[in-house]
Amino acid sequence: MVLHPAAKVREAGQDVTFCCKASGTPAPQKYFWYHNGTQLEGTAQRASGRLSLRGLAPEQAGTYHCKASSEAGAIRSAPAQLTVLAQGQQSCRAEPEPSLVELPSECPQDASGSRYYNVGRCPASPCPGGPAEPSGCGEESGRCCGVRRMELRQVQCTGSVLPIKVVAECGCGPCARPRVLVQGRVTAADTGEPLRFGHIFLGGRKVGFTGYQGSFTIEVPPDTQRLVTRFVDGEQRLVDAVKVLPFDRRGGAVYQEVKMLRKKEPVELDGGRSNAIPLGEAGGREPVGELVLPAGAFLRPSGEVFNGTVKASVTFVDPRDMATASAASSDLSFADAEGEIVPLRTYGMFAVDFREGDSGAALQAGRAQVRMDAGQVWMPEHLQKMKLWSLNPESGLWEEEGVLRPAGGSRRKREERTFLVGNLEIRERRLFNLDVPEDRRCFVKVRAYSNEKFNPYEQLEGVVISLINLEPQPGFPSNPRAWGRFDSVVTGANGACLPAFCDAQRPDAYTALVTATLGGEELEAVASSPKLNPNAVGVAQPYLGKLGYRRSDHEDAALKKTAFQINVAKPDPNNVDESNGPIYSYRSLRECEEAPVSANHLRFYRVEVDKYEYNVVPFKESDVTSWTGDYLAWWPNPQEFRACFIKVQLEGPQEYMVRSRNVGGSHPRTRGQLYGLRDSRSVRDPLLDNTSGACVEFKCGGMLFDQSLVDRTLVSIVPQGSCRRTAINGLLRDYLSRHPPLADNNHTGAFSMLAPLDPLGHNYGIYTVTDQNPRLAKEIAIGRCFAGTSDGFSREMRAGEGTAVTFSCQERPPGRESFFQRLLSAPAEA
Repeated sequence: MVLHPAAKVREAGQDVTFCCKASGTPAPQKYFWYHNGTQLEGTAQRASGRLSLRGLAPEQAGTYHCKASSEAGAIRSAPAQLTVLAQGQQSCRAEPEPSLVELPSECPQDASGSRYYNVGRCPASPCPGGPAEPSGCGEESGRCCGVRRMELRQVQCTGSVLPIKVVAECGCGPCARPRVLVQGRVTAADTGEPLRFGHIFLGGRKVGFTGYQGSFTIEVPPDTQRLVTRFVDGEQRLVDAVKVLPFDRRGGAVYQEVKMLRKKEPVELDGGRSNAIPLGEAGGREPVGELVLPAGAFLRPSGEVFNGTVKASVTFVDPRDMATASAASSDLSFADAEGEIVPLRTYGMFAVDFREGDSGAALQAGRAQVRMDAGQVWMPEHLQKMKLWSLNPESGLWEEEGVLRPAGGSRRKREERTFLVGNLEIRERRLFNLDVPEDRRCFVKVRAYSNEKFNPYEQLEGVVISLINLEPQPGFPSNPRAWGRFDSVVTGANGACLPAFCDAQRPDAYTALVTATLGGEELEAVASSPKLNPNAVGVAQPYLGKLGYRRSDHEDAALKKTAFQINVAKPDPNNVDESNGPIYSYRSLRECEEAPVSANHLRFYRVEVDKYEYNVVPFKESDVTSWTGDYLAWWPNPQEFRACFIKVQLEGPQEYMVRSRNVGGSHPRTRGQLYGLRDSRSVRDPLLDNTSGACVEFKCGGMLFDQSLVDRTLVSIVPQGSCRRTAINGLLRDYLSRHPPLADNNHTGAFSMLAPLDPLGHNYGIYTVTDQNPRLAKEIAIGRCFAGTSDGFSREMRAGEGTAVTFSCQERPPGRESFFQRLLSAPAEA
């Protein structure tokens, strides 16, 4: 499906057109349209994927999808929502929705000490198209609800006033069209060696190369539902990786680590004789089966039989090895007879590469046979459903090659095993799979939070949640013997729903291993030992006990805390305790997606050193569409985010909080006005006594949102405690003196500068990264700052390397205020 219908909003009486388009060989001949799952009369056997509805009535609201079919099969589009408003009904209320931001610690808002302030937000919901809006199949310009007016307010703090901009009015306007990107790195699964200058394909189209370090950036085409990407090693040392990469439709970049399998060393075969190649014998395991190639099976592309020496490489992905899950291709899905994309459960996949021994020219195999050991199929019901599949590298879907049936005839002498046998031809496709369709499916609700408080308004969006289905040993659910499939979903404003195999009869028939990453950083799961806390996990008893929740360090405290494992126990519809999540039946996807935050769900959270961020113009970094154009916006360009950090070394017996205060420096519209505050606690250097380092964000200098004049932000760096500035990086001091004006640095308890317009680097103690995702830009910059280099990455502080300014701190005499405290209590005087 290359064009999916798009969501539309219309008023009653208006017209609407939906479009879809499928490609295939042969080309699809028929299109069918469905409203709320029911086929529309008169839409059968249409030659084009276009549906026009005239004079809309309210009852025509709902979901619409199309199905395209040909003799080769069928495929369904994603559903599109049609909203039909009564004439004059507002789809965008002028009154903003509540949205809370946390104020600095010196700004309590009520007697209880709460520091949360309602700044309002406008939901990015679509507005109805006007009468003049085109009804063709091209992408509509679209109108969406957004900020129409903001107003500046003053918040009373201890000894000072804090400016804050709040949304005063919402209204319809042009929809934001942020760029949607997937970024990441491609490495070999065994050695971590980067794929240097590898080819990148979207469908059958080449779109670029990986970088020297294996990095890549892919811009997601409009209307994409499944981003099918193929990575190819030009040196042919690694097996082609076909990946279905998750992305955030609302814009910004999602980060992905891609692993590629190393090709197995080729063996020499005699093409004129029958040959058998074992599948899955590595690691001393019993082979899952074997690939049998009879005499005369090898063919040149012209069809000529090749009987010479063949170099054959067959690389097997063995699900009995848990480490292979990340390197497996595609997302183990196929399109059924109705065109619905449904999951497979794998027993192994193999990639083949046959070449002539002398010339190295590629060969095909006309007649081949796969023999699979029935003893390796642990679920008896799967024996009757086992099939052989090949991967379509353009769609990322597996397509049926044949059925595996019990071998006929008598067994060979001393052979006690029973085999399932299937036939195939190896032509253009080179990746095959031993799978069964699995219809025992559920969804798992997962949310990610910015900290351990699990506040509903502090959920993280843009987090990649990954789920690997495991098949446990009978009686030993924590000891899986194989993985069966894997899925990844990006969290939105209401978390994520991940597909998983489940069972209603045996709660532990399937288990799931779940992880979460944000910009390459692993998030932490809620602890399960020494005591399981249902309130922290997010699931009430007794259902939590049935799920058997275990964090990855449950039995070994030395292990990482970044994953959890559960039994995917299908909810009992007759049990009220299991009707509120976190597991939902497969037909309850919408219920899962719309579940309130009070419903049962599983949780991850971000482990942060103590830090605090305040923007005068509120912006949610996980939702690029929340950006508002304003001179005081911390990020002036929603298409490109530039993160700047300064590294501060602190010599003293403890860790210290360091604040950056950022105000307009040179721009006439913002001079002297606050952009925002950043607080960051220093981190100890394990190699230096009484020394810690802090990587503190500041607002970069550069163009403001109108792109007409630059502003060199006036940045003040102030450590908490009794600290005295003892050194400034020589290169940074020289740069600032050569680029006047100079900021006043009279007070030895602080450091001030007008932010450089150049990116500088670690030699200056300044770390700058530009990216389409603000969180990713910050994560990379912080990693470089910790390492003290311009191209490295570390989570271990190296306080003495790449530092901009040094402070010496000591314990303060009783009753004496630090400069930091004076800045909080009387900022004007300080």
